This record gives sequence, C-alpha cells and structure tokens, in this order.
Amino acid sequence: VQLQASGGGLVQAGGSLGLSCAASGSIFSIETMRWYRQAPGKQRELVALVTSGGSKDYADSVKGRFTISRDNAKNTVYLQMNRMKPEDTAVYYCNAEVSSNWFAVPHDYWGQGTLVTVSS
Repeated sequence: VQLQASGGGLVQAGGSLGLSCAASGSIFSIETMRWYRQAPGKQRELVALVTSGGSKDYADSVKGRFTISRDNAKNTVYLQMNRMKPEDTAVYYCNAEVSSNWFAVPHDYWGQGTLVTVSS
C-alpha cells in the first residue's frame, strides 16, 4: 500500500491551498484517514481526521479554517486549507488505516509528506 500526497506549495497569509492524498495497492478497506503536520523544530501534530463513516475532527488551531474530506471510490483524502496563517507552515503528512483483506487488522500507512509554506 502506498500513499501519495500532493498539493503543497507557497501561499500568502490569508490565502488557500488544497492537499490530496491517494492510497493505492492492495486495499480492501480504509478506516480513519488523517492529516498530520510537522513544523521545523516541533513535534508532529494531528491536524484533522475523517472516519470511514464520515465523522470528522480537527485540531483547535485549524477549526473553522481547514476542511477534511474523503472520496472512498478513489481512496483519497483531501485537506482544504483556507485563511492560512504563517504558523500553518509545516510538512503535511497523510495517514490511513488500511486493511488488505476482510480478515486483516488495519495497518497504518503514511504518505511522503508535502511542504506547505505560508508567507506573512
């Protein structure tokens, strides 16, 4: 199973950027999908998650500005980031709990990370 993230780049404060992350390979089902980020010198933090049932949760720092969504037919998770701030600058990683067959326990898989830079 591979997760391929895309969509990072440079944006001015107040602007918007969208990330996507597509899972491929031997996939039977995907449970929770998440976006994390890691800023320079800081620990990786959870930004948002969406469950297989569609429930969503966000870090307090991004509530009201970021929106997570998923397309189960495409095995893809998205993160729409609006009203961005310089403190959103980080490498963003996607994560997915993937089962390769109906009896397998889900395993965590990670994308390669995509850099998001917000200029002031």
